[in-house]
Amino acid sequence: MENHKSDDTSEENPTIFSIILRKINQLPESERNLLEYGSAYIGLNAALCGLIANSLFRRILNVTQARIAAGLPMAVIPFFTAQVAYTSFVSVPLTTGDLNCETCVVTRSGLIGLVLGGLYPVFMAIPVNGGLAARYQSALLPEKGNILTYWIRISKPVFRKMLFPILLQTVFSAYLGSRQYKLIIKALQLPEPDLKMH
Repeated sequence: MENHKSDDTSEENPTIFSIILRKINQLPESERNLLEYGSAYIGLNAALCGLIANSLFRRILNVTQARIAAGLPMAVIPFFTAQVAYTSFVSVPLTTGDLNCETCVVTRSGLIGLVLGGLYPVFMAIPVNGGLAARYQSALLPEKGNILTYWIRISKPVFRKMLFPILLQTVFSAYLGSRQYKLIIKALQLPEPDLKMH
């Protein structure tokens, strides 16, 4: 009985997916672009958070060398991480019909914005700039026993300054998820032009 149910859903999913895609294609181009490239906006904001956090840590640790070597991964890795996560957990489930609850969409997209778009770039900046500070001996690094308290003390002002960008990224991600959900609902309510009556 359970196998029969799973077979039915596997047969229905391609038709549901194709219906959703057909209806999305009826939307105006600006709304289709928001559905298609929304994850790139989240990725760009995550890259910006990474660059800001990188700059703040470089200033605190007096690291003046290797700007491009430190800045490139701080922009590229958060961009791809946030974009892939948003696409996988929000955009694709929305367009396939697997995610059909606005609260779930807003929660998922807000969490991705908070964790991968805001906090992850800040935490990633710690080892990148810590390694550069040790390599170029630009800051007085602690003994082995005091390393955790040292990084907590160094990170506190950075997290205070990053509070606004992290909150902005979270709110923007949640808003984008809500907009995409509303666009999917709008698309599903459009009549299908090539629907043939039997």
